[in-house]
Amino acid sequence: MKLWVNGGLHDEETARVSVLDHGLTVGDGIFETVKTERGETFALTLHLERLTRSARGLGLPDPDLDEVRRACAAVLEANPTELGRLRITYTGGLSPLGSERGDDGPGLVVAVGATSRRPDTTAVVTVPWTRNERGALTGLKTTSYAENVVALARAREHGATEALFGNTVGRLCEGTGSNVFVVLDGRIHTPPVSSGCLAGITRALTAEWTGALETDLPLDVLETAEEIFLTSTLRDVQAVHRVDGRELAAAPGPVTAKAMRIFEERAARDRDPRLG
Repeated sequence: MKLWVNGGLHDEETARVSVLDHGLTVGDGIFETVKTERGETFALTLHLERLTRSARGLGLPDPDLDEVRRACAAVLEANPTELGRLRITYTGGLSPLGSERGDDGPGLVVAVGATSRRPDTTAVVTVPWTRNERGALTGLKTTSYAENVVALARAREHGATEALFGNTVGRLCEGTGSNVFVVLDGRIHTPPVSSGCLAGITRALTAEWTGALETDLPLDVLETAEEIFLTSTLRDVQAVHRVDGRELAAAPGPVTAKAMRIFEERAARDRDPRLG
């Protein structure tokens, strides 16, 4: 594997990031995951727009998006992959051992790894921990991901692939790496970004293409929703067949199946879609 590290391609064995990089020492960084198929990215422009929003939210300099695009192209050309996970990581760079940033400027790493198509359905669990809808990092896609690591481990222990969070006021929020949608009376609903969830790229496209409503929802809506599905870069639209101990019959249900079909068709027609 060849990776882009701070200005150029390097072999996996020789690629190096300083042990004093702020992304490593204090989690001061942001990232994007982009789906690739046969070397072609999906929704790269939307991902790069969010990368810039996250950088500004964290107080990092705006990333040089031309450089990021060059890095993505170089990595994909050097690593042919049928279906891939392209990871763009942008960090606070070389810094002192503490929360204060150094003066060396940010770091950029781009890598790609092979992945496989997700199953059409999955199981999820709810977890006792909450998302803070008023935190300094709310809505930013940062590398401070340990909370998600812990929650996802809980999900794996219970035979699930995702863990769902409520927020501090008991409203449905998001998964560790996905957004959640529910079907109520035949209509699709998803929590608003004010719930504390990440403004997912697949979430936004799915909502626009299906007419889903942003709705403030209680966490216990998962106990009564007719259908539930997840969205993310690598899941696309994925039905949920079990949440905690509740089995949802015949997943994907008809509304979810239609959403899956719409997303697949629209994504195939436009590999770099815009919103609005």
